[in-house]
Amino acid sequence: MVSPMASKDSIVALSSGRLPAGIAVIRVSGPKTRFVVETIAGPVKDRFTNLRRLRAADGSTIDHGLVLFFPGPGSFTGEDVAEFQVHGGRAVAAKMLETITGFEGVRHAEPGEFTRRAFLNGRLDLVETEALADLVNAETEAQRRFAVRNAEGAQSELYSTWRRRLIHARAMIEAEIDFADEEDVPGSVSEAVWSDVAAMVGEIERHIEGFKAAEIIRDGFEVVIIGAPNAGKSSLFNALAQREAAIVTDEPGTTRDLLEVVMDLKGLKVRLVDTAGLREAAGKVESIGIERARAKAEGADLVLLLEDMAVPVSVSGIPSGVPLLRIGTKSDIADAGVGGYDAAISSKNGSGLDRLLDEIGARASAAVVEAGDVLPSRLRHVELLREATDFLGAALSGQNQELRAEDLRLAAERLGRIVGAVGVEDLLDVIFSQFCIGK
Repeated sequence: MVSPMASKDSIVALSSGRLPAGIAVIRVSGPKTRFVVETIAGPVKDRFTNLRRLRAADGSTIDHGLVLFFPGPGSFTGEDVAEFQVHGGRAVAAKMLETITGFEGVRHAEPGEFTRRAFLNGRLDLVETEALADLVNAETEAQRRFAVRNAEGAQSELYSTWRRRLIHARAMIEAEIDFADEEDVPGSVSEAVWSDVAAMVGEIERHIEGFKAAEIIRDGFEVVIIGAPNAGKSSLFNALAQREAAIVTDEPGTTRDLLEVVMDLKGLKVRLVDTAGLREAAGKVESIGIERARAKAEGADLVLLLEDMAVPVSVSGIPSGVPLLRIGTKSDIADAGVGGYDAAISSKNGSGLDRLLDEIGARASAAVVEAGDVLPSRLRHVELLREATDFLGAALSGQNQELRAEDLRLAAERLGRIVGAVGVEDLLDVIFSQFCIGK
């Protein structure tokens, strides 16, 4: 990743994705931006869409396209920024990039460098930056809503509010230490401060509990299908995936490894996992698959335990403590009076599949809704929040006021690291390398 000192350079990149396409958007940022724009397109009106003939260095026409110029600091990066919208052919985009990088002091951007400059110039904090990456990668409506809310600052505001409260608390405690003999420093300050700190510990701990819901939004609600061989696991897997994703035969043990498909249910990402049939007498390779199946089920958000209603076979090793639905399969050939199942389905004729999908979607939605609106979106947030609560716990249980004030400072510093207010230089390369070039 480029050093922040390299921000004196201007950068350019194709920001609109794979070509050919209807339109190619080429973005430029940095001190040479206006010169580049006026040389290639002539004078333009700031913050307006300008239709221009775009010229190469030899004066020939590259294309006719739209040009937008955003003067800094009121731009995405905080620098002068321009966008060229041209026809989306590979040759057109290549010629534009060649022409722009031909200017002295202009180079191709590194992955995430536009967003990195926005962060370094104070246009975004670190949490908003991460949310922007989530927004670019969003595949479902829930992921989009989650990313937009954080990109708009909801998560950052929560952490910043906690940090401000801790800074105030520390100031009050230190004032009480320094001016303990002064009559205008009330003795009840300490009591009010520690009461607020204790309340904050509870608030942070409840917030941390929401990380599981954030994981479901970002990574998906994991549904694992288990059951005896020939219970209809792969048939259900294929029916829900709406394609032949798994091999289906009458021979037991066909599925030996974990198979996964991703679905969008009610705007939420759901990961459906097919597993090896659970049985005792199995070969070496199949036994490995069975162990993987049991391990996967232990960590699932929901387990579907399938049983052939026509020829029921019980299985051992069913995970405990994991939400589970007992599903009776092959309802098209089973006795209609067979009961005791949460749902009865037929992968062959589709009977019961819509109701099963509705139930899975409802459970996935409930797992997210119950956690609240503002959730920690990264594991690093959770780790720093836990460190903060550890310091707050030490402050609450301590006796020496100077040491307790220091614990408050350390807790506030951990919250500052989340939003990038303090000490995050070591994280920047990792975070911004996850962005695509042009963003």
